[in-house]
Amino acid sequence: MIKKGIFGTINDKEVEFFLLKNKSSIEAKIISYGAALVSLKTPDKNGKLADIVLGYDGLEGYLNDTCYHGCTVGRVANRISNAKFMLDGKEYKLTANNGSNHLHGGNIGFNRVLWEARPFEEKDCCGVIFKYQSSDGQEGYPGNLDITVTYTLTNDNELKIDYNAVTDKKTVINLTNHSYFNLAGHDSGDIYSHQIQINSESITETDADLTPTGKIIPVKNTPYDFTKLKPMGRDINKLDMGYDINYILKKSSPMELSFAAKVCESQSGRVMEILTSEPAIQFYTGNFLNGSAGKNGASYKKHNAFCLETQHYPDSPNHPEFPSVVLNPGDVYRHLTVHKFSVK
Repeated sequence: MIKKGIFGTINDKEVEFFLLKNKSSIEAKIISYGAALVSLKTPDKNGKLADIVLGYDGLEGYLNDTCYHGCTVGRVANRISNAKFMLDGKEYKLTANNGSNHLHGGNIGFNRVLWEARPFEEKDCCGVIFKYQSSDGQEGYPGNLDITVTYTLTNDNELKIDYNAVTDKKTVINLTNHSYFNLAGHDSGDIYSHQIQINSESITETDADLTPTGKIIPVKNTPYDFTKLKPMGRDINKLDMGYDINYILKKSSPMELSFAAKVCESQSGRVMEILTSEPAIQFYTGNFLNGSAGKNGASYKKHNAFCLETQHYPDSPNHPEFPSVVLNPGDVYRHLTVHKFSVK
């Protein structure tokens, strides 16, 4: 089932919302500004619904947002060191919006634009198709890039996000979704007791600016080891701020849709599993949440939520040894991520 309405206006243009609902009463609310997931209600072990993603009550919150709540991130997610990269011998200078680095697409990334939207309903699912064209030179990137992001809610309790893109000039692309989750409810405090498993045995080491050094390091015998279910808070105090690191996923073949991570919250019984075609996933524990006001008067503080951003490795354009994020004319960028919900 789909309900459609107006979430607000920007520059005299309407921002639409789409409320998707399945047979298990899961509800996903998505808006056309930033193609952002603004609400996700799932049942606990007693059948009680709670909103498990952080966000804002109205459009103004998203217009002023600095934390990338729920949005589609691009043209390149995560950080690009020194806000520049080389492609075919030419240097491209990007917007530096994170110190000297480029973060999540720059000042006007895909989180800051209005997407065209078209809802659809099928027998066992419903969803919304979002489209946007990123023009040649936007934030410094080459090529006119046509992007499609499709959210689908199924009766199997899956929220799928399917990304596609084509370009008219050689470019780079690495899209993701930046939802902040708390499986006890968006306003339930810290996530230390959430248990997480990540299908990874190694991470990309980062420097003080959180950009990769190029070195791959194993997680065994470190606070980063989540090869088995472990509370997020068990080792978090061994780190300066918390987790904000790229995990290299174990895969039998590239682009295979495979298990990436699992999170369990014991009080509610909620379980979220993530599958992705991407080679990596960024685990982030809301280290820069600063108590700002969220939905229903909630105050979102440090470590009140976590993100699991499926992606290629950060700063890939500057590391030829990493899986490539280059997209050529005539090729199609594809990326599928599935969030599957259950209770135990």
